[in-house]
Amino acid sequence: MSKRVKFIISSVILSLGFVAVQFIDTLPKIPLIFGLVFFTGLMAAWSFKETLGKNMTWISIILPMLFTLGVGLFWFLLPVSIFTRIPVIMFYFVGIYIMLTTMNIYTVSSFKTIALLRAARGVGFVMTLVITFLIYDAILSLRQNIFISSGLVFVSSFLLFLQGFWSIDLEERFDKKLFVMTLISALIMLEINAMLFFWPATVVVGSLFLTSGVYLLLGLGQAKLEERLFPSVIREYLTVGIVVLIGMFFATSWGGK
Repeated sequence: MSKRVKFIISSVILSLGFVAVQFIDTLPKIPLIFGLVFFTGLMAAWSFKETLGKNMTWISIILPMLFTLGVGLFWFLLPVSIFTRIPVIMFYFVGIYIMLTTMNIYTVSSFKTIALLRAARGVGFVMTLVITFLIYDAILSLRQNIFISSGLVFVSSFLLFLQGFWSIDLEERFDKKLFVMTLISALIMLEINAMLFFWPATVVVGSLFLTSGVYLLLGLGQAKLEERLFPSVIREYLTVGIVVLIGMFFATSWGGK
């Protein structure tokens, strides 16, 4: 069986899993979503098992799992309507197929050079931002206290940065520099979330601001790993960060949440 067929089969099965969750009323929805997240990892490992080894290539299953988690949690924030459910299912099917294809390129590129790697990195970067927004939006929607919220942001950010930075070097062995960059970036996101706790921003505005933080840190980190952290690149990312901050300031209702 070719990998492309495996990707399609996995995408169909996982999409049907989302549909099935809606018809299972005897069990809580959240545990079912986390079960689907775990199953996504299994399907991803099956889809490109030939290129997985006893090394860091297992990081490649993180993004598909987080994609399922992000879409799954965002699913419950939408109104119950066929006009919202069907587009989400279609979005998930296309998205998980893209995820599996992209992660497969990463695992193959870990031991040989292929021409599609740069394009895959671009797709991976965009999908990381999409997943980031979905997960942060779900976390902020819970409206938990600062410790729980920041803890959830830290864990999700750590996994997102770990995969994002690994996609540059694709090292098969543990890389201390990769771990340190990931840890520092996740801690910064924790601090940004803590700041947002005292900022009267809406859930959407806060999620966009956190996502812009990931865009800034991940973009600069990847540029550093690629040894292209030039002044022009730094200015580009900082400009985006400043524009988002200004936009967030004016989008905030200072009369209170």
